[in-house]
Amino acid sequence: MEVLSMTNGLCGIDEAGRGPFAGPMVVAGVKLHKQIDELNDSKKLSEKKREKLFDIIVENSDYHIVFSTAQQIDEFGISICIKNSILEIIKNIDTQDFLMDGNTSFGIENLPYKIKADASVSEVAAASILAKVSRDRYMVDIAKQYPQYQFDKHKGYGTKAHTQAIKEHGLCDIHRKSFRIKALEK
Repeated sequence: MEVLSMTNGLCGIDEAGRGPFAGPMVVAGVKLHKQIDELNDSKKLSEKKREKLFDIIVENSDYHIVFSTAQQIDEFGISICIKNSILEIIKNIDTQDFLMDGNTSFGIENLPYKIKADASVSEVAAASILAKVSRDRYMVDIAKQYPQYQFDKHKGYGTKAHTQAIKEHGLCDIHRKSFRIKALEK
């Protein structure tokens, strides 16, 4: 994995939860204070490994985590929510060097980006882990308020069980009402 933090104070940025039917989208920015072993794209790590690394990252970095609610996503759209989250991270992390995972800067001038940076750049991998774990923890916690949807199991993604729960119970407050769910169309 490429290590950039030791030379220039890079802040890596990544998001989790762009595509689910329910719950927030979370964007994290991380500037590491030291190299951390075993970092990788959060999707390539087990839940247990992500949880372990989360605490290590928090203890050894400057970080900022931004949640966009389902209502904000419905009102402004995913891209604006990501852009606003990135701008908040830029204001809160003291560095001049940022790198966004993906293929766009979301209209932010001079914001470098790199496809699959979460699998190749330590700071972006760390941001990926903070975003994913923060979102997953939220979904497990909110599942207690909405047990009929089993958010703790699928985290709001469009699984067969989640789609069936929507058919039976309708949408709740944390569902993204602007999302088109093909399985629910007649």
